Amino acid sequence: MNSLPAKIFAERLRRADRLYGTLIVSPSPHWVPVVASLGLDFVFIDTEHIPLDREKLAWMCQAYRAVGLPPIVRITSPDPYEACVALDGGAVGIVAPYVETPEQVRELVGAVKKRPLKGRTLARHLAGEPLDSDLQAYVEKRAAPRTLIVNIESAPALAALDEILAVDGLDGVLIGPHDLSCSLGVPENYEHPTFLAACDTIITKARARGLGAGAHVTYQANRSAHEERWARLGANLIVHAADIILFAEGIRRDVGDLKARLSDCAQGRDATINI
Repeated sequence: MNSLPAKIFAERLRRADRLYGTLIVSPSPHWVPVVASLGLDFVFIDTEHIPLDREKLAWMCQAYRAVGLPPIVRITSPDPYEACVALDGGAVGIVAPYVETPEQVRELVGAVKKRPLKGRTLARHLAGEPLDSDLQAYVEKRAAPRTLIVNIESAPALAALDEILAVDGLDGVLIGPHDLSCSLGVPENYEHPTFLAACDTIITKARARGLGAGAHVTYQANRSAHEERWARLGANLIVHAADIILFAEGIRRDVGDLKARLSDCAQGRDATINI
């Protein structure tokens, strides 16, 4: 397993370098060299919303690591066992969805940063019991290339943000705009002052603690403007749209323009493409 992408990603995230990536939905092997040529710093693989089995996930992680693109995997739930599965498959970092409490973060730290500790040994250590020096050094060395990122995407998470950010072992936060807007009572209203203020607060507080921060912006309206807004506030984890979204937008635009130039729209043909 190529450990270099993991080491580089972890170091750059902790240095607060801006890291650019996109969500990859397609598991096609032909996609890997194309994505590798785009100048990205990482790929985001989502198992929460995309039906990927364990074998396919591992294949994608290994393939992207082999071309020097660190795979960051969002697991299906904030479950430490799910985190271990993704790491075993080759994930460089874990994104845990819908985290709302510091206790959830501590459990995830145990899975991501304390491996191979398990069971009672892990529980006692997370409760404050120190490890023998040799074991401590071993755990720290193994943890260094791995990153733990949690999704902040609800009003309860926002209320507990200071406690969440204070958990030792957390590396960054990623805003989930859709769920956050819904939880704040302004569903998909990404220009609402309440939504924008919440995102600004998350980014600012995370960066003040030296943690990575960003948002996964999938909506089309003002996407680039919002990414720039948060980058200027210090966001350094830029997850831009997704392969399937950009494909749909590009084909709809280009074919729509072609139909308009050929006057096919005037003939009553639908110029839109639905997915």
